[in-house]
Amino acid sequence: QVQLVESGGGLVQPGGSLRLSCAASGSISRIYAMGWYRQTPGKQREWVARITSSNFTNYSNSVQGRCTISRDNAKNTVFLQMNSLKPEDTAVYYCYLDGYLDGSLRYWGQGTQVTVPS
Repeated sequence: QVQLVESGGGLVQPGGSLRLSCAASGSISRIYAMGWYRQTPGKQREWVARITSSNFTNYSNSVQGRCTISRDNAKNTVFLQMNSLKPEDTAVYYCYLDGYLDGSLRYWGQGTQVTVPS
C-alpha cells in the first residue's frame, strides 16, 4: 500500500523556523490532496493545512500567515514551512494523503515531533 515518511521535526526556539517534509511511496494510484494535522497529548487532533493536486492551498486560522504548504509532484512530497513558531505549535505533526476529495481513501504518516519551548 501507501507509505508516508515524515522528517524535519525537532526543537526550535520561539520565533524560529522549521520545514517539515513528507514523502509518499508505494501503490499510489491517485492523489487529490496532501496535508498536515497536529496533535498534543490530551487534546484533539487539529487540521493544519493542505494542498490539492491543482495547487490550491488551505490553512487553519492558527497557522495562517506563518506557514506555507508546498509540494513536489515528481517526488510525491509535501512540505510545510513553519515560521514565527510559538509554544502553541508544539505537537506531533502527521502528514496525510487523500486519494479522493471526500477523504474516503486516506493514508497517514507516523508523525514527527515539533517542540517550541515557552
